Amino acid sequence: MIRVNENYLKLQAGYLFPEISRRVSAFAGENPKANIIRMGIGDVTEPLVPAVVEAMHKAVDEMGDRATLKGYGPEQGYDFLRQAILDNDYKSRGVDLALDEIFVSDGSKCDTGNIQEVFGLDNTIAVTDPVYPVYVDTNVMAGRTGTPLTNGQYGGIVYMPCTPSNQFVPQFPSEPVDLIYLCYPNNPTGAVATKEQLSRWVDYARKNQAVILFDAAYETYISDPSIPHSIYEVPGARQVAIEFRSFSKTAGFTGLRCAFAVVPKDVVAYAKDGKAVRVNPLWNRRHCTKFNGASYISQAAAAAVYTADGKTQSRRIIDLYMTNAAIIRQSLSKLGYEVYGGINAPYVWITTKNRMGSWEFFDLLLRKIHVVATPGAGFGLAGEGFMRLSAFNRPEKVKEAMERFSTL
Repeated sequence: MIRVNENYLKLQAGYLFPEISRRVSAFAGENPKANIIRMGIGDVTEPLVPAVVEAMHKAVDEMGDRATLKGYGPEQGYDFLRQAILDNDYKSRGVDLALDEIFVSDGSKCDTGNIQEVFGLDNTIAVTDPVYPVYVDTNVMAGRTGTPLTNGQYGGIVYMPCTPSNQFVPQFPSEPVDLIYLCYPNNPTGAVATKEQLSRWVDYARKNQAVILFDAAYETYISDPSIPHSIYEVPGARQVAIEFRSFSKTAGFTGLRCAFAVVPKDVVAYAKDGKAVRVNPLWNRRHCTKFNGASYISQAAAAAVYTADGKTQSRRIIDLYMTNAAIIRQSLSKLGYEVYGGINAPYVWITTKNRMGSWEFFDLLLRKIHVVATPGAGFGLAGEGFMRLSAFNRPEKVKEAMERFSTL
């Protein structure tokens, strides 16, 4: 008799963003004339920049010519892209990495979920609360967690509250942990971590023989020169940290799909006999077994992001989104909301009106002013009473949404 993986049955609800889509679709079906402004899911609205489009056209032409056709590429990514990543994202910041420590993929969502496969199921994981749901759900699916709790959390996971009182950067766990998920600039709160704060986490991981899984998907939105773009700017981080980056929000690749993970050769985990085992070859083995590489066209497009024109054009788009974030911050602050984030990240984290529950406020926004935001409760227990607003939108839509907020 075929059996199901019962870990999937532990999942307590549908994934956050499909649930939002379901509610919005139902409302739109009942109210076909409603002009809905979507500021929930962090999807881009601006088209790919000309440098990227030109590179893709060239790559497509190559694929249509027998002499330049590309079949299966290297699972780890083409060297031309890995070298561009190395030179522009790391060497330019004084970070010393090797080409074979960079692994190109089709998305950081996949990478942050898949990386846990190379670590034992008996490891204890720690996540921030609120948290990007993928970190939790993939560990539930793998069987690394206990039973669901009545408060929406899971046994076997150590939750680290991130609140205004700690500037959304968590304190160290009070119990031993092995895998630590950190995301800065943070999704959903829009907070950032200083070099000093990250240094303390690196020291903690080294002392406790733990590994930090560092999601830096939004690093390109950092404008404060004192905030590190990579955890490897912290001395000792390459011994204990794996970093994830994405072109989705850097260059609008949400529909194109390209990202990368950095797994330094110094990162180790331990066998039952206490022997240190390098993680880099394990991830390489997993990558080669389960992945055939990102498409050549996507990688050619990603490489174009690092050209002079690509950098200039992409920066204009990022500036547009961050102008949107400033409008959201200023408008909602004037209306009396407590507002966080939106300075070094494209997300603005606000308190709900009159301390409503997150989903209750979600429904109010949708029903009364036809604006979609993301309920903070969908990111965890500590997200209750907050909403996430995305700056990924057209400026005129953002301004209209803020005018609608003023009518609540």
